[in-house]
Amino acid sequence: MELLRLAALDAEDLTVISAHLQDAILRPEDLTFLADEQRFLMVARRFDWTPNVPPRRRLTGLHIERVLAAKTRGLQRGDAMPMSLLAMTFTPTDTPSGIIDLVFSGGAGVRLEVECIEVRMKDLGPVWEAATRPGHDIDRPDAAPVTAA
Repeated sequence: MELLRLAALDAEDLTVISAHLQDAILRPEDLTFLADEQRFLMVARRFDWTPNVPPRRRLTGLHIERVLAAKTRGLQRGDAMPMSLLAMTFTPTDTPSGIIDLVFSGGAGVRLEVECIEVRMKDLGPVWEAATRPGHDIDRPDAAPVTAA
């Protein structure tokens, strides 16, 4: 079993990590901001998008360094309803500083004000079969076609 390890030091790198974490499942208690250490931590059960393998999930850790402030929306500690990570994005403010947004299903989100992008993701070991592959509206046969303007 090969464990994935990724690091991001710019927006392009962060996009790669975001793609690997797309559809990761977690709960609000899986998120922690250590203000004194300027670190944000997350543990998630990411979907392994490796082609030609049965659907599976892996336990994965993420840490974001140089976090100056953290804000949340729609997250309640103790909420038993799992949520899915949809994307992580970076918006520059005063380069190299900016905002990292974690967008979750159900309209929940985390906004991190960072000095710069310094993100690491690492599989923690356990892997298990998933019942199905995550689906999206765009995958449905009745999804509306994209038309040129």
